[in-house]
Amino acid sequence: MPKISAPTVAEHRVRQRSALLEAATELLVSGGVNAVTPAAVGAAAGLARPSVYQYFSSGADILAAVIEDAFPRANARLALALDAVSGPAERLDEYVRVTLLLANEGAHRPAAALAAAQLPKECLARLDELHREQTAPFMQALQELGVPELLITAQLLGGVLEAAMAAVESGASVDTVTERTLALVHMATA
Repeated sequence: MPKISAPTVAEHRVRQRSALLEAATELLVSGGVNAVTPAAVGAAAGLARPSVYQYFSSGADILAAVIEDAFPRANARLALALDAVSGPAERLDEYVRVTLLLANEGAHRPAAALAAAQLPKECLARLDELHREQTAPFMQALQELGVPELLITAQLLGGVLEAAMAAVESGASVDTVTERTLALVHMATA
């Protein structure tokens, strides 16, 4: 019988699953979607491949779990920050700040790796759904501000935000990037 490393079997399973998701995320970010196999994830987490199948049925199942793990945490953090401010201009500014802080912490790396991957249709649909949920406050703030050509303006500002996240992830100062990004957003929404 395998040893459990927690006070209860349930806690042990939660810890094992968490370790597998963490390993899968690191493999995804460093090696792409093809690096996320049950054998590789198990090895990275210090578990035998057969143990991985107690938690996930396939590599695709692991990727689906990574999607379900990464986005909701970032979305919850955004929602909490946005609940603390009022007015569309303040929400837009806070959205930019928190998004860039999350990028600085590496929270967007799994999403970027997943977006570049050839995923099963179900995973892509869920990824799109979670991304829409994540960008909804951004879109709502722009709409409430009455920006002209809402969809085009949102796409353009989204591109600015993507470039800002890339700059932060490449080592640029999060404070400097945030300041410059907010200046551009303010010009576009004035």
